[in-house]
Amino acid sequence: MDLETIWSEYRTGLKSFLHSKISNAADVDDLLQDILIKTHNRLHQIRSEESVKSWLFQLANRTIIDFYRRNAKQDKLSEDDLWFSVSKPDVKQELSHCIDPFVKALNQESSDLIIAIDLNGISQKDYAESIGISYSTLKSRVQKARNELRSLFDDCCHMTLDNQGNLQDFEHKSNTCRKC
Repeated sequence: MDLETIWSEYRTGLKSFLHSKISNAADVDDLLQDILIKTHNRLHQIRSEESVKSWLFQLANRTIIDFYRRNAKQDKLSEDDLWFSVSKPDVKQELSHCIDPFVKALNQESSDLIIAIDLNGISQKDYAESIGISYSTLKSRVQKARNELRSLFDDCCHMTLDNQGNLQDFEHKSNTCRKC
């Protein structure tokens, strides 16, 4: 058997086998290339055509083991990794104690909406049904309540948001804000 025949017959099966053991597609392609080179270099060792498949998959298995051994050596800790470093506290966690006073500063309807939907996780559709209003009306009220809450935060802090509107950082505007 020649290399091209072997490779055309077993390449897809080898690639599937590699994917079952390794999640990164680029690594799979690299290992498949390694197996091709090893097959080319050792093709003369195959005694019979019946043993080609088992020989290839044993070669693939050993190549996977070598891959994980190589990566395990690279993932060793360095001296710098062992030093303790103080990480910045989570921004949302830092502001979490402000939520309750700000929510209580809202009018009762807005406060109830924020608590039920944003803090307790009740779906807007379920909440609309429970209080007997249309879903679209509730969505408008929730948006209004969120804007009111945001306004209270904006009065107290400069907030930095990412493209999706997630809080990234904040800075108190002055010491006069005593709501939280």
